[in-house]
Amino acid sequence: MPETGRIICFGEMLLRLSSPGRERMFQVPHLDAHFGGAEANVAVGLARMGVDSAVATRLPTGPIGDGALEALRRNGVDVGGIGRGDGRMGLYYLAAGAGLRAASIVYDRAGSLFETSTPADFDWPRLVAGADWLHMSGITPALGPAAAQMALAAARAAKAAGVAVSFDGNYRARLWERWTDDPRSILGELVGETDLLFGNHRDISLLLEAPFAGDGPERRRIAASAAFDVFPGLRWIASTARHVVDAEHNRMSARLDSPEREWQAEEIAIGGIVDRIGTGDAFAAGVLHGLLRDDPAAAVETGLALAVLKHYTPGDFSLSGPAEVSAFLSGERDVRR
Repeated sequence: MPETGRIICFGEMLLRLSSPGRERMFQVPHLDAHFGGAEANVAVGLARMGVDSAVATRLPTGPIGDGALEALRRNGVDVGGIGRGDGRMGLYYLAAGAGLRAASIVYDRAGSLFETSTPADFDWPRLVAGADWLHMSGITPALGPAAAQMALAAARAAKAAGVAVSFDGNYRARLWERWTDDPRSILGELVGETDLLFGNHRDISLLLEAPFAGDGPERRRIAASAAFDVFPGLRWIASTARHVVDAEHNRMSARLDSPEREWQAEEIAIGGIVDRIGTGDAFAAGVLHGLLRDDPAAAVETGLALAVLKHYTPGDFSLSGPAEVSAFLSGERDVRR
């Protein structure tokens, strides 16, 4: 049964087509298919952790949209806020990395049903009613001027209803470059409505047009303090730090900052990576899970645990539940019988 609290995740769903195993794209004449998208990934991660989560988006009428709905339903996500219409679903193609060969992604999402939607397609007072959080990402406003207005309308409606807003920077320079040379002003408006920002010193540097000196945790704390000064409504900043050895070996740490203090999780070595797509969304799900329970220390630890575990799950979704996270945090690595 879902635990106390409800989180609405708003953004575009995509169909992922990926080369099987460690193959290069089209090295063999078939592709594996998975549904995903930053916000849908967070919703699934939350639902698997026992949180009442819902997705607000628009999906095309027909079997592809039906498949996306079913992928959410079977993972426990509420799909009552999803509209349907004529159009296409955005795609992306993934060739997994291997060793020193990095992974590569190609997007084919222009003109999708979601991208061509408008603020009028979403009844936000209804969608956020009874919610504790609204989660979005910077991918939505990067899609174009109409999508940027959709994101702002969602954030403002949430704040008007007393619903906290979570925003993952997810900066995508190529998307922004298609239609504006000033993403900072739009992102600044959104962060101005935000309670929880997922972003590191580079994201904050973009927002504030200011470099940050120092190294590691010190630089992140300096950047976080600067953001709290500029955005007085901001209560939390969560971030990860990833060090890539090669495609199959990374190291990751995580932290959570408030205006008064910070919580830093120790770095974890991640070997034998299966699929790192969606790991940032798994982290976001874990942080929201902890903050929903007013436990910032658990938020950063659970977020990092979910992110690490996601590296070993194919597809975009984090499928780990509370028992698996608890076992991971306790150091249990042997076969569970």
